[in-house]
Amino acid sequence: MNLTTYGPDAAFSPTELPRPAATPGHVVVRVKATSVNTIDMMIRDMGKDLPLSPDLPAVLGMDFAGIVEEVGEGVTGFAPGDEVYGCAGGLADLQGALAEYMLADARLIAPKPKTLTMRKAAAVPLVGITAYEGLHRAGVGTGQRVLVHGGAGGVGHLAVQIARHLGAEVWATGSGDAQLQTIRSFGATPIDFKAQTVEDYVQAHTGGAGFDVVFDSVGGANLTNSFAAAALNGQVVTTVALLELDLTPAHFRGLSLHVVFMLIPMLHDFRREAHGSILADLAQIIDAGAVKPLLDAERFALTEVGAAYDRLKSGQAIGKVVVEV
Repeated sequence: MNLTTYGPDAAFSPTELPRPAATPGHVVVRVKATSVNTIDMMIRDMGKDLPLSPDLPAVLGMDFAGIVEEVGEGVTGFAPGDEVYGCAGGLADLQGALAEYMLADARLIAPKPKTLTMRKAAAVPLVGITAYEGLHRAGVGTGQRVLVHGGAGGVGHLAVQIARHLGAEVWATGSGDAQLQTIRSFGATPIDFKAQTVEDYVQAHTGGAGFDVVFDSVGGANLTNSFAAAALNGQVVTTVALLELDLTPAHFRGLSLHVVFMLIPMLHDFRREAHGSILADLAQIIDAGAVKPLLDAERFALTEVGAAYDRLKSGQAIGKVVVEV
């Protein structure tokens, strides 16, 4: 599906494109499913106001699950017929996954979790890598108290589960019965951020000491809440740091701030193999039953891409929005 104009009302149109050929270090994947992430929606709506947006016409879509059709020179570990998943296109000069076929750097993919369908596997890469990277950078481990802001969201619901897998005791914020029940179903203690102040829930759940790690998938102005909820010398992880902010509270608490921007390997060809490695680890964790992606109940075909983007933008989706190809 091709995008020829940018903007909130921009429409995707079916277009015949040449099937990509395998190049050195790359594989051609027959795409079976792709998920819609917030950054995909931002690219469509904002266009070149984002420096990572591709030139038009463009094929968007970063996440995918599919089948290897062809391998390029120098590729080891993959062969035609392999089921794989990854986050490997849809920005800058990299063609995306809203197509029948895409070219993917073999360093950015991994064997698909065996226990997941293509649809469910396509929901994992971007949010899974983000959650995994942030928790590991913060050194999450056994016995720690972890708070996840936005625990029912795309990144948040996986951060909750991965933190529990790493041995942490986990709390997560949300609002409304559906979100709070989702958080509870993944083994975390839900906190209704609209019903309790930060001071109240820090006192109630930590005796006022604060959380060892705060994973803030909301970010922005919410970072002030993360600083207030963190323990002395605690760790704060955020996925959204695009703002000016007074760091005085972080200073007096001796906090460490980790900003996770998982698109760096794709944008700068920087340590791309790390993403393949993380995806391989995530597949093992998923196949062991420790992590399950949450998918929105609405289903979309490739011809319904615009509706899928609008579903995510509406804020009504519970779980990842996936497009089946």
